[in-house]
Amino acid sequence: MNTSSQYPRFEKPVVQFNETGWGPCELPDTFKDVPYQPFSKSDRLGKICDWTNTSSSDKKYQNKYASSFGTGNQYAYYHEEDETTFHLVDTARDQKPPHQRGRFRTNLRNTRAGRGRNTRGGLNSVMTTLGGKNIKSRDARRGMTKKFGARNVPPKIRESSVAVRSDWTSIEEMDFPRLMKLSLPNIKEGEDIITCGTLEFYDKTYDRINVKSEKPLQKIDRIVHTVTTTDDPVIRRLSKTIGNVFATDAILATIMCSTRSNYSWDIVIEKFGDKIFMDKRDNTEFDLLTVNETSVEPPTDDDSSPNSPRNLAIEATFINHNFSQQVLKTGPNESKYKFDEPNPFISEDEDIEVASVGYRYKKWDLGSDIVLVARCEHDGVFQTPNGDHQFLSIKALNEWDSKLANGMEWRQKLDTQRGAVLANELRNNACKLAKWTVQAVLAGSDQLKLGYVSRINSRDPSRHVILGTQQFKPHEFAAQSNLSMDNAWGVLRCIIDIVMKQKDGKYLIMKDPNKPMIRLYDIPDNTFDSDDSDDGEGDDGEAFQPVYNYGNK
Repeated sequence: MNTSSQYPRFEKPVVQFNETGWGPCELPDTFKDVPYQPFSKSDRLGKICDWTNTSSSDKKYQNKYASSFGTGNQYAYYHEEDETTFHLVDTARDQKPPHQRGRFRTNLRNTRAGRGRNTRGGLNSVMTTLGGKNIKSRDARRGMTKKFGARNVPPKIRESSVAVRSDWTSIEEMDFPRLMKLSLPNIKEGEDIITCGTLEFYDKTYDRINVKSEKPLQKIDRIVHTVTTTDDPVIRRLSKTIGNVFATDAILATIMCSTRSNYSWDIVIEKFGDKIFMDKRDNTEFDLLTVNETSVEPPTDDDSSPNSPRNLAIEATFINHNFSQQVLKTGPNESKYKFDEPNPFISEDEDIEVASVGYRYKKWDLGSDIVLVARCEHDGVFQTPNGDHQFLSIKALNEWDSKLANGMEWRQKLDTQRGAVLANELRNNACKLAKWTVQAVLAGSDQLKLGYVSRINSRDPSRHVILGTQQFKPHEFAAQSNLSMDNAWGVLRCIIDIVMKQKDGKYLIMKDPNKPMIRLYDIPDNTFDSDDSDDGEGDDGEAFQPVYNYGNK
């Protein structure tokens, strides 16, 4: 009897044989793109959401909730949304008119009751209460609401220092947290190659100035040269025999202190073979000094106001150049300190008065066959009792409006609490002070002289007075302001290494205006080439950077 139809038929399953390991050879479609993280059944599960993080404080069983397979990141949270367009919503309730407030009705009933029960004495007592403490406390509460409500301002969207064009290629994005971890230790002091220019001696009477014996800031009619790297005839001459990376101290300081900057800036880099030239763009605001850049509440963007960021930068640059020349002995019979060569940016037949400045062309060995050559500057010199000469970097901090800047009144605090004033400036102008310190260290200045200059009237940005001076050794001031030269050299070396790996051409480094990062772009070779490049050429046919005259504002 045939019984095969009464029972189900058995079909042999296909068994996959994995010759290289264990497990299935192919992944079923149902399990594709599903994250997998191994776990053990013996693993303890902690709380779903432990806000107090009490599990980490258990020192006896620190690995109580640790997995036997190690930590995985398959289910880690990654935040990828752009928060630049985020705006806070004002949830404050609208103020009701007085006739709708319950407190006003209660006081009104008390007033009527007093008027009915008593004579003028009852009415006067109630009115005194309303006009005295109650109104003052109510006004105080309103002031607190305005004060704290004003902080709920949406983040300001800043514009970049240069418009990014469609034909630019983004090569690298370097965020500040990574740059702050870089370090290049054991960089020796730079070696002098050529020294040029003439320096005037510092007038020590300015060390005795205080708030009670303030001195007006003078407008000194002198020419200040701000020549970029490739327009410097000395660097052009040295580039043929010495070094493979060339820049100025201002450009180096901007890169080395980039992690402290908030405003956007840019630097043009040209690579020819194994040589790199770092330049600033023509007709740019690169040389202007920022004011309250790192403050919690930086100046507002209102070009019509004298307290806008750009107008304050022009004022600060004007103050800095005039102060650095006023504190020097400028008489015709005063002696001067002359370097080996004259100022390279003026010819012998030119009859102009230039600012006191000494140029040091120095080189540094950064390792891996990278030799940096840069032009550094001194602002003045003074002679010690032993007859030695010490070189100065002279800079000026300026007070514009302490109420708008949320700062201290210098005229009240400078003589008695100078340390607190300086700490406030280090907080509000961290980037500017760091760049000054780096420039003084690169130049090998013996002293960094800081002046305190304030407006005579907070509403008048054209007249100023000197309230005091202070001096530091650059390396000690760097340590005091938490500035690491090892990190500064590391940031510079990182950018040099990235550019060295690229093909020959023109590149641009730009600080992102709204994010803490630096972007590196590959740009066409003819970018930023001006049509009138033939104007203002030097003796060898190459254009020079225009000079600035800060004597008249």
